[in-house]
Amino acid sequence: MSIHETAAMGSEVTRSWSCVLFDLDGTLTDSAPGITSSLRRMFDAIGRPVHSEDELMAYVGPPLVSTLRAREDFTEAEAEHALTVYRAFAEESDLTDNAVFPGIAGLLASLHADGIPVATATSKPTSRATRILDHFGLSQYLTFIGGAADDDSRAEKAEVIAYTLAELEKLGVDTSRPVMVGDRFYDVEGATANDVPVILVEWGYGSPAEAKGAMAVVHSVDQLRSLLLGQAVAA
Repeated sequence: MSIHETAAMGSEVTRSWSCVLFDLDGTLTDSAPGITSSLRRMFDAIGRPVHSEDELMAYVGPPLVSTLRAREDFTEAEAEHALTVYRAFAEESDLTDNAVFPGIAGLLASLHADGIPVATATSKPTSRATRILDHFGLSQYLTFIGGAADDDSRAEKAEVIAYTLAELEKLGVDTSRPVMVGDRFYDVEGATANDVPVILVEWGYGSPAEAKGAMAVVHSVDQLRSLLLGQAVAA
């Protein structure tokens, strides 16, 4: 549903959030060019057919090992090897073929200035997410950087969100009224599993069908700002 359709929902959308969780890829940064480039190089390096750009886009968002097991005939060991190869290529593309979406830095700065704790909850390993956020100057606005474990022991989105909320609580953050901002149904499923409402952004890599279960869908950073900070936005 759009921001206008959710207007009638009143306090459910406009209530004051105690903390905000953000997905990274497709929400804060436009990382798809780097991800698909690294995937092409990975498939070529391990001697597998290289997929089309549209097919590779299905890999953007969820944990890579799970996607390889689901979409390819990879064994667990083959998928883990492919992940290692992919990450070697992604070390470069994380920074060179990536960009912060327009308006995002200003939004994070506004949330920070307003005293609203902000964290990431990304399927990227925390070490890589931190490197990206540091590179683009966004870490300064974040209370915590939540991500997957480097050893993949914490990889699914529901696990990452639960971990992030638990770590925020340890830091003394009020997590009684959290909201998740993402772009894929993985964000909706993971947040819903933790009883966290979701706002989906249309500038990411999802499709309209992936919005089922989201509290609201926004097509601009200004609209997102309105829902997170209660500021007026033009129709």
